[in-house]
Amino acid sequence: MKILDKYLLKTFLITFTTVFVILFFIFILQTVWLFISELAGKDLDLILVVKFLLFSMPRIIPLVLPLSVLLASIMTFGNLAENYEFAAMKSSGISLQRAMRILVIFIFVLSIVAFWFSNNVIPYAEYKFINFRKNIAQAKPAMAIAEGQFNDVGFYNIKVNKKSGENGNLLTGVTIHEKPTNMGESKTVIKAKNGELISSEKSSILKLVLNDGYYYQDVTPKKYEDRAKLPFVKGAFKKQIINIDLSELNKVDTENENINSTSTMLNVSELRYTLDSLNKNRDNEVVSFTENINQRVGLSKPVLTSNAKKKKPLPDNLLSLYDNKQKKGILDMASSNLTSTIYSIESTQKELKDKQRDINKHLTSLYEKFVIAFACFLMFFIGAPLGAIIRKGGLGLPIVFAVLIFITFHFINTFGKRLSQEGGMTPFLGAWMSSFILSPLAILLTYRATNDNGLVNFDAITTPIQQVFQKISGRFSNAQKQ
Repeated sequence: MKILDKYLLKTFLITFTTVFVILFFIFILQTVWLFISELAGKDLDLILVVKFLLFSMPRIIPLVLPLSVLLASIMTFGNLAENYEFAAMKSSGISLQRAMRILVIFIFVLSIVAFWFSNNVIPYAEYKFINFRKNIAQAKPAMAIAEGQFNDVGFYNIKVNKKSGENGNLLTGVTIHEKPTNMGESKTVIKAKNGELISSEKSSILKLVLNDGYYYQDVTPKKYEDRAKLPFVKGAFKKQIINIDLSELNKVDTENENINSTSTMLNVSELRYTLDSLNKNRDNEVVSFTENINQRVGLSKPVLTSNAKKKKPLPDNLLSLYDNKQKKGILDMASSNLTSTIYSIESTQKELKDKQRDINKHLTSLYEKFVIAFACFLMFFIGAPLGAIIRKGGLGLPIVFAVLIFITFHFINTFGKRLSQEGGMTPFLGAWMSSFILSPLAILLTYRATNDNGLVNFDAITTPIQQVFQKISGRFSNAQKQ
């Protein structure tokens, strides 16, 4: 390795490491701020808090790494240009591409490491992080319920106005929404003036004793025409006990891990296997629903027989064959069947949309593992020529450019992912849209820095305008002479 390559690599590594540590610390503080409600005031020991932060750190890398590469590139090449070191290199016959060669190799290695990290470390950390959060919240029954908001506990959403008592197990102003286990099941709301949480570490049952309250339950009639009346049942109670089975959720052992189905927890091979299963499940659902709806509306293929061909043709108005009472019965039955079919179609359509949304999320997670590797290259080829063009190092102008570019990249990336998950575009385009949009900028900046052009070629804009004015003034002066 030549002296110039060692110097450039050392300069870039020092800047990159410094920027990465500072940005990583800032994003960690942001993470603490986002989850402060889960950590503060819950009597957690230092080891649990440290584990919480350790498991949350890897998810920050996809944000910090590209921004660090961008800012370090601008600062490094801006300092070299500002101190006329690039001028000395060019006078010695060393071009910008030659100076960037060793750093391109480093960024290539960094991209491979970023892909490996995204494919192996981040899914494992995400798996540990989500399970650890859930187990922290349920290490004590009262910890699973925060004041003034709905809390997911078992098959219930519980909200309390105030907690008191030594362990926060005395509740005031309790509101409970029971989750329907099946589609179309009745919804139940329970309200009570106060209550008490009773549990034991030896039992997986959380007992919630409610006092002085009432319950409200929607009733779903069997007949669809009666559902518009919105019937319900309401009752009051002096004391009611709700047993919540937390055998799969409320584990005191913080090492317990039982959540493993989210797309962020899977590597490339697992995502591909899961996507294959999800696609087959959706296709089977479509085929099954199509067959059922065809049988329901009578679209199955008719079986023709020799006797069927000899039957008399039916009249155009079939209802004319029946009296008024029979007509009313036929129309009522047809209306009921139509309402039932429409409800079935709408329910299945919603289920298929949810399945497709889940597929899109997994596809987006798959593409993101490659996007982070390409983002390192992209940010380097934007930052390095930009620093050489603006000829400013330090923490002033480079930070402004880096923040503007990264905000644009992150906004487009977030917008593309959200839009693709809802079916507005393909997951591939949604995940890669930010890279596709900023790639021309990287090519343009590299071209202009190589040819020693400024950031914006004002001559290309002003010269045509000057020529137009010169022609107009020339014609005007000729007209005056004549």
